[in-house]
Amino acid sequence: MTGRVRVTRDGFTLNAVETGQGAGAPVILLSNSLGAGLGMWAHQRDQLGKTHRVIGYDTRGHGQSDAPPGPYSFDDLVADALAVLDHFEVDKADYVGLSLGGMTGLGFGLAAPERLNKMVCCAARADNPAPFVKSWDDRLAAIHTGGLSAIWPGTLERWLTPDCIAANPDAVTELQTDFLRTSPAGYAGCAAALKQLDYLRQLGGLTVPTLYISGSEDMGAPAAAMEAMAQATPGAKYTNIPNAAHIININAPAAFDFALHEFLEI
Repeated sequence: MTGRVRVTRDGFTLNAVETGQGAGAPVILLSNSLGAGLGMWAHQRDQLGKTHRVIGYDTRGHGQSDAPPGPYSFDDLVADALAVLDHFEVDKADYVGLSLGGMTGLGFGLAAPERLNKMVCCAARADNPAPFVKSWDDRLAAIHTGGLSAIWPGTLERWLTPDCIAANPDAVTELQTDFLRTSPAGYAGCAAALKQLDYLRQLGGLTVPTLYISGSEDMGAPAAAMEAMAQATPGAKYTNIPNAAHIININAPAAFDFALHEFLEI
C-alpha cells in the first residue's frame, strides 16, 4: 500500500506518507533530521515495508509540511508525531528518529510511553551545552545573511563522510534538494527547540525499550554523549557504527539496517 496524506493540526498541515503493509500489520513511525525530510528514509521504508505498515512524515517547516510561526518547542514536535499516529488511527507503534527526530522520540517516550512499543534514537543529543547552542546561533546568523544555501556545504560535511559523498552523488543531490526546500522559518523554529534541549536529566524515567545508535565520525552527536544517554536510560541498548557521520542510515545503510532489524526483531 502507499498513500500521501495531509494531517491537520492546529491550523496547519503535516505531510505524511503511508507505505508497506495494510491495516493489522505492526506500525513503524519514522521521523527526520533537521534540514532533511521523509525522503531520507527511502531505503529503510522499502525494507521495513516488507513486514510493517510504515508511516513517515515531514517535520513541521520541512518538505511539504507547513511552517507555522515559531519558535517551536519539543512539546510541539512531540504533539505533531502524536497527531500523525492519531490521524492513521494507530494506538501503538515502534518509533525510529534521527537527530531532531531522535530527540523528538525521547520527548515522545517520556510524555506518552503507552503509545510506543520500542524506540530507536539515532545521532541525537539529550542536552544543550554552550558550544551546541552557539553552533545553532552561528547557523541561524548565516541563514539570515545568505539563506539556507549558505550553510549547505558545512551541513553536508557533518552529515556524510567524504567517502560516502564521493560514492553517492545521487543521494547527495536528493539531500541537498530537500535541505534547500526547508522553510527558513521552519529551520529557525526547530533550532529554537534544539537550543532548549533538556532531556538528559529525565532519561532515568524513560520506560520505553530504547536503542541508541551513534556514528563514529559524528561530531554533532558524539558517540560518548550517546553512550552516556544509553547508560542513563534503564535497560537501553547502544551501538556505535564505524565510518559513519551524522546521517547514519545513508552513510552506512547495511550496518544501520542490521542494528535496526535486530533490535526490532524483524
